[in-house]
Amino acid sequence: MCSRDPAKAAKDFADVTAKGTGRSSVLAQHFIVSFKPGEVTPQKAFEIGMEICDKFLKFQYQYYLAIHTDKDHLHMHCIFNNTNLINGRTFEYLENRHTSKQDRSFQKLRTVTDEVCREHSLSVIEHPERGKGKSHWEWDMNRQGLLWKAKLKNAIDKVVSESENWEDFLRRCAENNILVQYNPDHKIDLKFMLAEQLERNPRAKFTRSRTLGWFYETPQIKSRIAMCRGEMTCTPKTKIRKTAEKTPENRFIQDAIDRGNMKVASIAKNILTQYGVSPENMRSAAMQAYAQRGRLSAELNSLQTAIEDSKYQLKILRKYHRLEGIHAELKNLSGRKEKKFREQNSYELQEYKEVSRQLLEWYPDKNLPTVDELEQKITALIQERSDKNELYHSVSQKSEDLAQAQQTIEEFLRQERAVQEQNKKRKKNGDLE
Repeated sequence: MCSRDPAKAAKDFADVTAKGTGRSSVLAQHFIVSFKPGEVTPQKAFEIGMEICDKFLKFQYQYYLAIHTDKDHLHMHCIFNNTNLINGRTFEYLENRHTSKQDRSFQKLRTVTDEVCREHSLSVIEHPERGKGKSHWEWDMNRQGLLWKAKLKNAIDKVVSESENWEDFLRRCAENNILVQYNPDHKIDLKFMLAEQLERNPRAKFTRSRTLGWFYETPQIKSRIAMCRGEMTCTPKTKIRKTAEKTPENRFIQDAIDRGNMKVASIAKNILTQYGVSPENMRSAAMQAYAQRGRLSAELNSLQTAIEDSKYQLKILRKYHRLEGIHAELKNLSGRKEKKFREQNSYELQEYKEVSRQLLEWYPDKNLPTVDELEQKITALIQERSDKNELYHSVSQKSEDLAQAQQTIEEFLRQERAVQEQNKKRKKNGDLE
């Protein structure tokens, strides 16, 4: 019920949407069905795909179907109009209004797909895990490079840098429009979501901290807060062999242990010399390097977000310039010519409207940058990230070396004092005898 030509099909979709109820910002739905390698030919997969679409959509929605052969497994993509051809209502309203959370439309789609595949003696997943659908907004942000996760990470980084402790971090998240679910008794103890994400999509799900990356899990966030506050916690990599409580009968064994400890302490002292740090200042120097590493790590993450945002803005700006001519041509028309031009270019005009609104959000003063300016900005950000990344690795190595040296020397001195005390006690006992 639409053209085979992609551009014309998009216009066919837009025409039906324009006549619909207009109560949803969703333009279309997208689903993928994958087939086991070697079970079907592309033509057979296409026929099965049409059968699935007809059975699921019941000839009430326009759809566009394609078979991809770029992977080891054939898979079909179906994009169907969100507006019903018969009554103009939206798909989610008609399909999900009477269903519970556990029985959404994609579960119906899975059932239909399995039924059709079994009829054609094809493999199905017998015990499928209940997957989570992805909103078009989230899918589009990932496709275009402006990851909503990058925005979320950037917001979390800002809160981390301002927090005094863990409890303060949780409180500040709420003040900075970051929704948090924290339950220390659960295996997945921490989840986040941007408030704007929930506003855009009421069905949006919280994101596990693990999904955002190791840097955003609970222990690391606590450690980063400590870094920003100038505190330091670390575990030494080099272990000093501890002196036995009782003096070994063989004196040569004890001497070997002492020489080994002195060698380890000497290596630690050489590390301090390498970085120009005196033993008296080694603790403060180690703490400073540790805190600097944390700040650089946060700055690198922010730079990555800025690069992704700028690349997305560049893509939107280029699209704006490409469509600007069509909009300008429309302004010079009137009457029937204007109406005909609108019908013929409805999809492009709608795109122009969308990108214009997006640019206005970014640049309310309408002072748009040029393509060259944005490209130069991206190049500068990438160079800054490269330089900062090199500095980060240098500081990170320094932090680890100084922390190791500090722990090694302090442990060595502690054991030296313990030996001295033991010798004093032994000498005192000998005098009494």
